Amino acid sequence: MFLEAEVFKTVIDNTPLVSVDLIVKHEGQILLGKRVNRPAMRYWFTLGGRVLKNEHIKDAIERIAKLELGLALTSTPRFIGVFEHLYDNSIFDAVSTHYVNLAYEVELPDLTDLPTEQHSDYRWFDLDTLMQSEEVHPYVKDYFSTEKGTVPHKK
Repeated sequence: MFLEAEVFKTVIDNTPLVSVDLIVKHEGQILLGKRVNRPAMRYWFTLGGRVLKNEHIKDAIERIAKLELGLALTSTPRFIGVFEHLYDNSIFDAVSTHYVNLAYEVELPDLTDLPTEQHSDYRWFDLDTLMQSEEVHPYVKDYFSTEKGTVPHKK
């Protein structure tokens, strides 16, 4: 169930959101999309979305894969960990965003014709390039740190 804008604004302003990020891999490369919306606008970021009320996480993963990748998953993603994403902004002016993020890794074939609603462009990164790029959001880099899921990224 999607919320009306004013209700969603109240939720974002007062509570954390639970989200799922998919770390999509193919032959040692990681797929990132260039975000078109706040938060993390114009950064390369993993694909994902929020878990809806009364939606099981497994169902959220399947829905998000369909929306963000345009495909149905044929394998179960591997759980990586729980992360926190804190942003000074959101899709609403003067409202911050707090995500409790569940990260999952999935190996997929090379993907083409990906949806452009959330990302204007897509790129496969090798891990070294991803970790060194200032265009890749620091929260994405946290997924690959040695302490993943244990310490939230500090600004």
